[in-house]
Amino acid sequence: MSYDCCWFNPERNPLECPNIDEGEEYLYASPRKRFVEKCIDCQWFQRDLASMPENNPFKNIILTLREEYKEQKGHLQSLSAFLSSKSREIKFLHELSLVLQTSMELDEVLSVAMTAITSGKGFGMNRAFLLMVDRERNSLVGHLGVGPKDYEEAWRIWDEVDRSNFSLTELSKDFYKSKLATEKVKFQDVLEQLTVSLDDTSHIFNRALRERRTIHVENAFDDQDIDRKLVDLLGVSRFLVMPLISRNRSIGILLADNFVTNKPISPRDLQSLQTFAFPVAFAIERASLYERLQEEVDKQTQANRKLQEQQALIVKMEQMAVVGRITASIAHSIRNPLAAIGGFARHLLKSGNPDEKREYLEHLVAAAKQLDDVLEEVFTYSESLHPVMDLWDLNQLAAMVSDAVRPKLAEMQLLLELDLAEGIPKAWLDYKQISYCLRAIILHVAASQQPGGVIRVASSSDGNTLRLCVLDSQNSLSAEDRSRLMTPFSETETLGEGGGLALCMIILERHGSLLTMEDIAGGGTKYCITLQEKGVI
Repeated sequence: MSYDCCWFNPERNPLECPNIDEGEEYLYASPRKRFVEKCIDCQWFQRDLASMPENNPFKNIILTLREEYKEQKGHLQSLSAFLSSKSREIKFLHELSLVLQTSMELDEVLSVAMTAITSGKGFGMNRAFLLMVDRERNSLVGHLGVGPKDYEEAWRIWDEVDRSNFSLTELSKDFYKSKLATEKVKFQDVLEQLTVSLDDTSHIFNRALRERRTIHVENAFDDQDIDRKLVDLLGVSRFLVMPLISRNRSIGILLADNFVTNKPISPRDLQSLQTFAFPVAFAIERASLYERLQEEVDKQTQANRKLQEQQALIVKMEQMAVVGRITASIAHSIRNPLAAIGGFARHLLKSGNPDEKREYLEHLVAAAKQLDDVLEEVFTYSESLHPVMDLWDLNQLAAMVSDAVRPKLAEMQLLLELDLAEGIPKAWLDYKQISYCLRAIILHVAASQQPGGVIRVASSSDGNTLRLCVLDSQNSLSAEDRSRLMTPFSETETLGEGGGLALCMIILERHGSLLTMEDIAGGGTKYCITLQEKGVI
């Protein structure tokens, strides 16, 4: 009887064996290893066994040993796969726990957890969603989704992961830095639909939280206990609902499935995920508490800063109040004799007795008027310490101030035009102080205009911001000029000139508003008072 297998036929050359592949050449020199690894399942060996006579006592022995060997080999392969899986799981959990224990930022913790669930180097689920308990809304709220949204994206992501050859930690860091924000946006519509009220006790999410156990759904399409909207939204028959519990506190729900591969979720996968759930829940709770603690610290820091600012403001206001009372007292003391001097000088001028002293009287009247303007600014400064706020029509204010200064502008051969926007809201302001500032700006612009010039006053509205601007189309200002104008009674100016704009800046700052000077395209300067409508102050 002839045999085909080299085990029974010594003349058969092992090089003719069809089962030995490239890289397994070491089997040629070891018949024992060749028999164990290749001959048991070799078609030649099986054919030779079948052709042996039934009365051959070795046939049954060999068949029995072969079946036993195959059974033991399968068992060993299963144990090897199990040990390999457990070894990978232990390494993975150790790597994961290091990140979870050291990270205090919620988004970083979530990046690690969700990458671990969906990465092939972790648990290898295709897709995962995190829902977190919102106690204020009394709901489970969709917070983050990770994974592909369709089949095409799935293959592209898996190809990128294979080519990157990143470890799990590197994958999670890459996800945290470059993909977290886009993943939140990508699944926003799904996350909104996953949100569930905690009062819906029949919902599978709430059942998992209440019973504190992972629910493995095998056939969602035929399960009457599962909400149809959830099944249609996920579009899969198999998925896991895993509660996240930390120190008897419900943190949220992890929802995972294999919507691309439709791979069954094995009991081993389920057990591994359950082992993983506790450290994730603890890390999420800790990061959330730390995040809230940081928010409270920031609030307290801001409150302390505001308190210090208020204390400094109170001290400053007390000091300014003293200055205001002193200046007001001095101004009152000066105004009465000044009024007498000016009055007598004007009376003498009107008496109709021109003589050589008339020129001196005119200088006296002018000086008295100049001093009176200075006193008016001093009184305005004193009153600006305590503004009286109310709602006013900004256009009406601009029109009334313009009417008041037109006679003086006419003497200077200047025109005043109004460009007032319609429908602007009322402003929250001190009418007297803003009127003074607008008048001071108009007169300042008029002082530098050539006869025949035009001054334009315009109002505008942009959201909560209201602007009242005076446009000087003839004169542009250098940085030095602007600084000089904002310095009260600077050395380069005569007494009573230029103090108005600086005083306006002080008034508007206390008023919660601004005075700005802007260049006009083509030449010129725009002086703007920026106010806020009611509700912003």
